[in-house]
Amino acid sequence: MKIPLLSVENLSVTFNQQQRVVDDISFAIYPGETFALVGESGSGKSITALSVLRLLPNNARLIATAINLHGDNLAKRPEFELCKIRGRRMGLIFQDPMSSLNPVMTIGSQIEEVIKIHFSLPGKALKERVLQLMQQVEIPDPEQRIKDYPHQLSGGQRQRVMIAIALAGQPDLLIADEPTTSLDVTIQAQILTLLKNIQQQTGMALWFISHDLALVSTMADRVAVMQQGKIVETGLTSEVFNHPQHPYTRKLLNSLPSMQSCLTHIPQEKPPLLQVNDFYCYYPIRKGLFKRVVDHVRAVDGVSFEIRQGKTLALVGESGCGKTTLGKSLLNLIPGGSGRVTIDGIEFNKLTGEALRQQRANIQIVFQDPFSSMNPRMLVGDIIAEGIRALHPNVSFLERKETVRQLLQQVDLPTDSAGRYPHEFSGGQRQRICIARALAVNPKLIVCDEPTSALDVSVQAQIIQLLKTLQQEKGLSYLFITHDLAVVAEIADEIAVMYQGKIVEHGNVEQVLTQAKHIYTQKLLAAIPVLASEK
Repeated sequence: MKIPLLSVENLSVTFNQQQRVVDDISFAIYPGETFALVGESGSGKSITALSVLRLLPNNARLIATAINLHGDNLAKRPEFELCKIRGRRMGLIFQDPMSSLNPVMTIGSQIEEVIKIHFSLPGKALKERVLQLMQQVEIPDPEQRIKDYPHQLSGGQRQRVMIAIALAGQPDLLIADEPTTSLDVTIQAQILTLLKNIQQQTGMALWFISHDLALVSTMADRVAVMQQGKIVETGLTSEVFNHPQHPYTRKLLNSLPSMQSCLTHIPQEKPPLLQVNDFYCYYPIRKGLFKRVVDHVRAVDGVSFEIRQGKTLALVGESGCGKTTLGKSLLNLIPGGSGRVTIDGIEFNKLTGEALRQQRANIQIVFQDPFSSMNPRMLVGDIIAEGIRALHPNVSFLERKETVRQLLQQVDLPTDSAGRYPHEFSGGQRQRICIARALAVNPKLIVCDEPTSALDVSVQAQIIQLLKTLQQEKGLSYLFITHDLAVVAEIADEIAVMYQGKIVEHGNVEQVLTQAKHIYTQKLLAAIPVLASEK
């Protein structure tokens, strides 16, 4: 009989003596295995991991029969002893590497810091160990990057640094808390492959926390499903995913976007609403004492496409390919764009002053992060009504109030939401508020910039369904910017694949997803995680 590496018995966590976020759960992780804890945001996954590490805030109360690591009950250990265990016997990879790394320390210094705490190595051996860890996580040119600061690295490279820091103590158990949530599918695949390779090399156990069931199906040996603080189902990954027993597990699986959705799209010819011809957006590179322009960053490099009325064009590609720059440039939110942008017969990018302000009602945008795109000091009702006041000043206060009420109903939010602040809502609810704000001025086209990338699968499915319903009711057109091709299959009529500022492939959904011609599109499709049962 195998002895667990980590055994958690009857763990409960309560905040402020009343709100129970983890409710009497028990589970075990065995040496060398990958164990996944899955569920929606707020289900208690991350709090469970922090409880095992005893990293909870002061207003939290932890109760557990035992938290045994190699038979050592961590629940009874004093804080000074836990400091020797964290990072050494258990490592942790946080979800957001940028907020977890120190912005004023080089990445080499931050990896060194962990090694110095747990090991006594002389200067030369210390540097060699840092370089070895950077090579292990496949950071290119480690001798040079060791001197870089976090802001000089890409998102995928920062996540690799976090993995190197977690591995520095040579842990027996590595906890990966949503390590790939906001990464592109290709970078995500690289990170997951890296984790599996390191696990095979070191023999460590991996505790993988995620809401992405497709990822979990490719990574985990066993899985536990968590809902509202309770573990509702646990077992071998293949058994849980192929034969789910609990209704909540079935709900999560049914919420996954399907690549087969593209087969249900029926093309209907309608006149073009947005036409983009030979569009460029260059940023100058200046060097020398007089800051002369020596070259340009070609963020958008000669792009052409069109979107028909009531249709959705998905613009896909990795971070840095120019998707968001293109979307914002089309709205004149980023200066420097050139080319021809026509909306409903009007050359939009040539407008200035009052003419431009009036035409902004025809094209609106929904940003990736709903919380940072809303004023936290404004009530939701005022946030939604702001565009009406600016673009339709003749609308009375009572009419605006009624419009806000109707918009909240359209996006499936209670009408009393108008009197609350953004921080009082969940991520999915905030995105609904942003959609209501975009709808307030009756636009013809909405640019959706990664609107579902950080959402749970069930909330993501709700937002996609909402966008499709609104499109049918109002005849809206969407430019849907994303790196998730599975989501694209659910919502888009056409796909444009963007790579290094250029559109390298364009066609209807079924054609691109099932008969991709460009090697970059094929690479994106190959990187999409798929449920093991669908392979």
